[in-house]
Amino acid sequence: MARPQFFGLHAEPSKRMKLFLMVIPFVVLIGLYFVASYFRHLTNESDKLLPTLSQMFDAFIRMAFVQDRRTGDYLLLTDAFHSLYRIFTGVFLASITALMIGLNMGLYKGFKALGNPLITFIAMVPPLSILPILFIAFGVGDFGKIMLIFIGTAPIMARDVSLYVSSIPKETIIKAQTLGAKNLAVTYRIIMPMVIPKLIDSIRLSLGSAWLFVIAAEGISSTSGLGYRIFLMRRYMNMEVIIPYVILITLLGVGMDLALRHYVKKRYNWYVATNN
Repeated sequence: MARPQFFGLHAEPSKRMKLFLMVIPFVVLIGLYFVASYFRHLTNESDKLLPTLSQMFDAFIRMAFVQDRRTGDYLLLTDAFHSLYRIFTGVFLASITALMIGLNMGLYKGFKALGNPLITFIAMVPPLSILPILFIAFGVGDFGKIMLIFIGTAPIMARDVSLYVSSIPKETIIKAQTLGAKNLAVTYRIIMPMVIPKLIDSIRLSLGSAWLFVIAAEGISSTSGLGYRIFLMRRYMNMEVIIPYVILITLLGVGMDLALRHYVKKRYNWYVATNN
């Protein structure tokens, strides 16, 4: 009896079926949008809520390839550069901090007793609620936005890494010590390389939050960035600019996620095999 490809507890979709199932939701959503846009423009040609494809394409070309009269910049490229700089810097600092804290909390019970309550407390604080405090303390420039990303993502990643390290079989540590490895060698030469792929997975899961924080911060106080441009265009109901910007943010996020996933798959085959 042939195994079902779509419905059932033991279904095994073929590659062609997986591709088909993947495309369906996007086709439906895009189709619904353009149908709604068509009917809105049928009754009101100057409708701004649901711009047509040509309007969005023209706006994208204008923002990406036409120099701004006031600054001489290509606005979309400049905005993307500033947002990506803040994202990469904040997440990089958060990941290094999370690796060090999570690794030591997972291995040393004393360090866990010292740091875990504070890390848990900070992780429970909604980062956007302390945004005014961060702007006062660190300024409204890039540093304040980077700190928001750092505080919003580092505690979550640290707890994730700590839980993963705690789940590593104790036999691994005992064997290393039996062979003469000291505490620091066990921590940073044996366990830490095992934790890197898990850290990358944590980064992938934190990217959505990082984008949320940077867009919110740029929308509140900034003169550049994708979030700044979206909030600026909102004042004038320029949806033909806002929607391409949102799509660009989504594509950048997906691209970063796929790049990290591909790196883990190529570099850490053992991790992928044991977690699938």
